[in-house]
Amino acid sequence: MRLFSSSPSTTSPKPNFTLFSPSQNPNKFNFKTVSPFKTRLPSSSLLSVPPCSSKSSSSSPVLDKEAEKEDSVEAQKEDTFEKVLIVRRPVMDSSGEDGRENEESEAEAENDATKSSSIDAGLEEFAKKMPIFEPERMESGAAQEKPLSVNLDLALYKARVLARKYQYEEAEKILQKCIYYWPEDGRSYVTLGKILIKQSKKAEARVVYERGCQATQGENPYIWQCWAVLENKVGNIRRARELFDAATVADKRHIAAWHGWAVLELKQGNVKKARHLLAKGLKFCGGNEYIYQTLAMLEAKANRYEQARYLFRQATKCNPKSCASWLAWAQLEVQQENIRSARLLFEKAVQASPKNRFAWHVWGVFEANIGNTDMGRKLLKIGHAVNPRDPVLLQSLALLEYKHSTANLARVLFRRASELDPRHQPVWIAWGWMEWKEGNISSARELYQRALSIDSTTESAARCLQAWGVLEQRAGNLSAARRLFRSSLNINSQSYVTWMTWAALEEDQGNSMRAEEIRDLYFQQRTEVVDDASWVMGFLDVIDPALDSIKRLLSFDQDRSNKSEEPPKESGDDENSAQEPLLSPSSGQNMGIDIESGSGFDLDVFIKDKLSLDPSNLDSVMENPEKRAPTRMKPPRRVWRSQKRTTMTFPQPSISI
Repeated sequence: MRLFSSSPSTTSPKPNFTLFSPSQNPNKFNFKTVSPFKTRLPSSSLLSVPPCSSKSSSSSPVLDKEAEKEDSVEAQKEDTFEKVLIVRRPVMDSSGEDGRENEESEAEAENDATKSSSIDAGLEEFAKKMPIFEPERMESGAAQEKPLSVNLDLALYKARVLARKYQYEEAEKILQKCIYYWPEDGRSYVTLGKILIKQSKKAEARVVYERGCQATQGENPYIWQCWAVLENKVGNIRRARELFDAATVADKRHIAAWHGWAVLELKQGNVKKARHLLAKGLKFCGGNEYIYQTLAMLEAKANRYEQARYLFRQATKCNPKSCASWLAWAQLEVQQENIRSARLLFEKAVQASPKNRFAWHVWGVFEANIGNTDMGRKLLKIGHAVNPRDPVLLQSLALLEYKHSTANLARVLFRRASELDPRHQPVWIAWGWMEWKEGNISSARELYQRALSIDSTTESAARCLQAWGVLEQRAGNLSAARRLFRSSLNINSQSYVTWMTWAALEEDQGNSMRAEEIRDLYFQQRTEVVDDASWVMGFLDVIDPALDSIKRLLSFDQDRSNKSEEPPKESGDDENSAQEPLLSPSSGQNMGIDIESGSGFDLDVFIKDKLSLDPSNLDSVMENPEKRAPTRMKPPRRVWRSQKRTTMTFPQPSISI
């Protein structure tokens, strides 16, 4: 700053500052604006700015370094009291070349401070919120930047595709990244949990579901419902009820939670509770094919077949593409030995879902059981061509070939099925049963042991233990047979076949008292299923208030009341066939009914049109697993052309030779 003339003088001019005295308020300053003009002095011998101190009011000709530091400290304090916003500049390394430049920078800072005091308060607050003043926030925000949400959908789709190809490790890595970037989305937790359950990693799946519920703050019903299904599978019934309840609290319109909870209660024998839950599902979610289907199956089990047909009809009206509803209705007609109606319903099922493996499997087994072996074999081959990774179709086809062809062909099919899914227990059990029938006792034991090594707590394990017990009984190892029967009943205490087989063993050995005790134990511990027929009337009123004509059509007679009967004899009660794998859940065995279809459904034309399969090429597909069904060619792309548009013809130039 230019405070005095350039000519040297012995007297110091009076500075343009008003210093405060100790008696004044130190929080209030009264500065006078200094001259804005600055001149660089040629030498350091000239006088500098007088010190700003309250102890001395006289000016000093030359300031030492300590006085300069005090001056800068005082200026910083003044800026702090005035709350003047000064942009922080990066600190440069001082080389100590010239002290004059530091003095000028301090003077410029003072000048800027006085100018910034006139900035509007709103602009000052806005400047404080700018990211330039907070570099740490900028860095943390850049580190937490998310990809676009479309990447989540693509990643989930890719993970599902990898899981269908049994590439579980790659799918898990993708889903872990999805959880890291989108922890609030519940789809990643649900998909990862299902993949872990397929690998029998139930503890890890439970941890994933728990993390998902915490991340979504308990507001995602899908995670609660999947977690409840897991606990139900491992036998934690009480915990499963709590989780189903949490799912319905999170979203009362979540139909899967109501239906899953009702199925749990049905397995526990609580029919009244199950009906109450299904009614709540209809109340909050409206018509749903799964609820109608479950209610129809309850009516069929209670021998109220007309009511069951009405409910099946409602299910198919809600969703004509529901393959499960058509199949369940077909099973009802099979039980009633209505072969023609059952076949028509099977045709509806495959038309609703042409690639559904259950539709082809159940229909094929149905045709084989009624004696139409060639048709059953053809349907199973079609299902295998459409679903080459499904071991159940190969298992049923192997049993069919063993019954009507040779054991060697059946072994080839069993081996291929076990290679497709080594953890599928029914394949090993059926293979072991076939080897036992062929007299290969050691091979059968190895196959049964292989099945139990997968999981020893499932219903399939209970059937395996029962079949193994019969094997040891025939081999004369009675103590081993008793242990195997006891182990089977520890898993499934409701198996009528196992109890009666064990009682027959004791009776054959002359232990009539012990056999009678075993029969009494079964009747004491079996679950009594009590159903109320009057519930149906009230439920139909809920569905449609104007049902008087339908009630007269259904003829709710009292002669078909539910009576306490002996438990139905399961397929294969005797010792010779107690452990025989079932080809079908149906029991229709009417051989005298005409099995020709009069619906006009052409199976060959249907598979050519919908599945691009050649009926004459099914055997080659079975022999060559590498040769799969050809993919359907897309129709050629149509180019739109205007109807009013006319083609222009250009004159052709004449070519002269």
